[in-house]
Amino acid sequence: MGSAMTSPTGSAKAGGVHLPEALAPLRDRRFTWFLAGRSISSAGSVMAPIALSFAVLEMDESASTLGQVLAARSVALVGFLLVGGVIADRFSRSTVLLISHLASALTQGAVAVLVLTGRVEFWQIITLEVANGALNAFTMPAIQGLVPQVVPRAHLQQANALMSFSRGGMTVLGPAAAGLLVVTVGPGWGLAVDAVSWLLAAACMIPVGLPTPSRDAGTHHSLLRELSSGWSVFVSRTWLWTVVLAFGILNAIHAGAWLTLGPLLSLQEPAIGETGWGYALSAQAVGLLVMTLVMLRLTFRYPLRAGLLAMIPLAAPLIVIAGKPDLRLLILACLVGGAGVEIFVITWQTAIHENVPDDHMSRVWAYDSLGSFAAIPIGQTIYGPLAIAFGARPVVLASAGLFLLVVLLTLAVPEVRNLQRGPCDQGVHARAALTGPAAAGRARPTRDEVSRGPGGPSAAIDLRLTSTQRPGSAARPRAGDAARSDRNL
Repeated sequence: MGSAMTSPTGSAKAGGVHLPEALAPLRDRRFTWFLAGRSISSAGSVMAPIALSFAVLEMDESASTLGQVLAARSVALVGFLLVGGVIADRFSRSTVLLISHLASALTQGAVAVLVLTGRVEFWQIITLEVANGALNAFTMPAIQGLVPQVVPRAHLQQANALMSFSRGGMTVLGPAAAGLLVVTVGPGWGLAVDAVSWLLAAACMIPVGLPTPSRDAGTHHSLLRELSSGWSVFVSRTWLWTVVLAFGILNAIHAGAWLTLGPLLSLQEPAIGETGWGYALSAQAVGLLVMTLVMLRLTFRYPLRAGLLAMIPLAAPLIVIAGKPDLRLLILACLVGGAGVEIFVITWQTAIHENVPDDHMSRVWAYDSLGSFAAIPIGQTIYGPLAIAFGARPVVLASAGLFLLVVLLTLAVPEVRNLQRGPCDQGVHARAALTGPAAAGRARPTRDEVSRGPGGPSAAIDLRLTSTQRPGSAARPRAGDAARSDRNL
């Protein structure tokens, strides 16, 4: 793959990746089916919260009741997330997705039937949403762990960009479609559409057909030991836990300052109001979507450096809305901030896919997600009292400063800013990308396969070896490797 020209700061110039190369992940039919299933399930998932909210409000026009339903799902998701990571690492990830998608279709279908028949009771919705949250805890780690199994290392960023574009498009279109369904035929049909989307997504997982990971006899361990092994991989990579810790704080700030106090400040400013707030959020979504297309062709030598630098503009909307609010300036700030978020998301996903052993991938993603989710309720809870005590505008301005400080401190960590994209012929996932049905029946390996070598994680992993120093591959050091390898892992 031709790499883009990069500067020492980690920036890149477009043109290093041509359009056919940007769409290269679609050449593997397994990824194409996976992407199709992911797109279909995302379409239903962005509609479901809206339909569910109105279904609950039809039963009881109480914000407290709705909050209990939404919280039940979230608590179950967080509670089972680490277990889901272990299961996704232990079994075939496509099979895990197939089963979880089918189960989600059943549970969400049950909610839809209860709502449509008018026989629904509060405890039934709570129970089924707990089940939905738990099933999602198995789905998320399996999705992230599956990508490097069906995409060669050279095309991981393009694969993540394609997935993000699909998800972003559904995020823009889904809520409008859900609102239309709720208004015309009722919330029950919106939930029914979500159930059907899970069923169709499950069908798309069948052609993916990844095998169960091979293990030596006697290597199956208890759940706690598997979690401990995943934790060891997580904390052994300074760049990984540092960024997760930082984004726990950043997510709390964003959830509290922007999503909680932002609407309040917009209502206090006649030039913005509810309509302007909606425009600002739409601009952020447009920025995300446009930058996804750009990231299909843009590459970075230092992905986390570029991603974190791109996060800096996300403080601008906080400064604008807490300062002298101007709708045009707020829309521009949100547009740029949304684009920056997308740069970070794609570079972060690619960094993990390239630098974490495949057989620990889902557990690491589970720890990452847990660190992100755990902080959001904290931000949502504490910012109200802070605004009452100190005033909303000062709190939001201070939050913008704290946001910038956390980003800059994270960039100051050498293992974070100096993490490089490795050469395309030395990924830990090279062998994984050639397993399954697509590899069957080949008489001889291709030239590209020979150049990559066997690769793949060994049965007994030495965590002191980085992703470019797997057993049987040339040990080509990269920036930050020495800092990682001298730790007692």
